[in-house]
Amino acid sequence: MDKRILITGGAGFLGSHLCELFLEKGYEVICIDNLITGNLNNISHLFGQERFKFIKHDVTNFIYVEGKLDYILHFASPASPIDYLNFPIQTLKVGSLGTHKALGLAKEKNATFLLASTSEIYGDPLVNPQSEEYWGNVNPVGPRGVYDEAKRFAEAMTMAYHRYHGVDTRIVRIFNTYGPRMRPFDGRVVPTFINQVLDGEDLTVFGDGLQTRSFCYVKDLIEGIYSLLLSKEINPVNIGNPEERTVIDFARLILELMNSDRKVIFKPLPVDDPKVRRPDITRAREILGWNPAIGIEEGLMATIEYFRRMREK
Repeated sequence: MDKRILITGGAGFLGSHLCELFLEKGYEVICIDNLITGNLNNISHLFGQERFKFIKHDVTNFIYVEGKLDYILHFASPASPIDYLNFPIQTLKVGSLGTHKALGLAKEKNATFLLASTSEIYGDPLVNPQSEEYWGNVNPVGPRGVYDEAKRFAEAMTMAYHRYHGVDTRIVRIFNTYGPRMRPFDGRVVPTFINQVLDGEDLTVFGDGLQTRSFCYVKDLIEGIYSLLLSKEINPVNIGNPEERTVIDFARLILELMNSDRKVIFKPLPVDDPKVRRPDITRAREILGWNPAIGIEEGLMATIEYFRRMREK
């Protein structure tokens, strides 16, 4: 295979797993990341491979890549609440300017473009589960608006390049994903709970803990993304695990799996924190033949083991 793929944000949690996947499938992989939230440790094991190249670059600036490109996956963006609250301007810029630059490169190279969008475009949804036809309930001026609106703009820009310039595009709406290479203190539920147990602390739950989330293991997610890329579907597709559970039940599951006797403590709910989050994956099932295969306990045990190993290094 002589396919060549560019992955922006390739040193991040999801991007690094995608770099691995495409290398395993015989692609030549170019990884671009400015390392604001990405980490070279995520891809260090790929250095030295003939078909892998890393470029440190901010994709809000002009992107130059010599030679052909068959695919561009745009995954560059802060993606956790702590990150996009710490880097609000960078988050808005990578969703707007970065998407524009990546789409311009796709147009120049006649490459298929896949945008990493998010369930956050649904905001604090008034329907559950959320299907791709739902337009969302987003506060554009709230603290989470920098991420929500950046991704909504990115989707609009992607569809504009498809309709006006004829660029072959895909949009994946990613729901809560977990697994190895998450950053320990990025503020998301899974690494926070695991590391609180490892530190001998009580688990922090915001609000009453009855808000729901749906957790998809990273291996399932990237296989869904791969299937979407190779499909002909231009409309947004939800990829996530539709098994919904409350945050308090999830906290108790972590304590059980880690044999911990720590307690759960409650803190005020952050502004605009979604009360429900569950993907309707009918489109993914019907068009891609995709379903998540890894159960929550299996995925969590692999993730727990990853964070334990990180502490031994």
